[in-house]
Amino acid sequence: MVKNSFISVILQEEKEENKGSVEFQVFSFTKKIRRLTSHLQLHKKDFLSQRGLRKILGKRQRLLAYLSNKNGVRYKKLINKLDIREPKTR
Repeated sequence: MVKNSFISVILQEEKEENKGSVEFQVFSFTKKIRRLTSHLQLHKKDFLSQRGLRKILGKRQRLLAYLSNKNGVRYKKLINKLDIREPKTR
């Protein structure tokens, strides 16, 4: 499994925050997504894990949509912190 150094830094910051906050939930889903992605690179035919990954991706997507509607500044800060989305180039 691949460990990212920035996840451990964010984890220490998030321990002090509310665990029910949208940011913490998105962070924990992102951690699970990265773990499942590395698992699926080794086990390509693990269809149950693929289904679980799709469910977690949908949950994270809904939470991010909620956060972007409620507070755009917190949304952009979280996206930059977790490096989830790439900037759009047109």
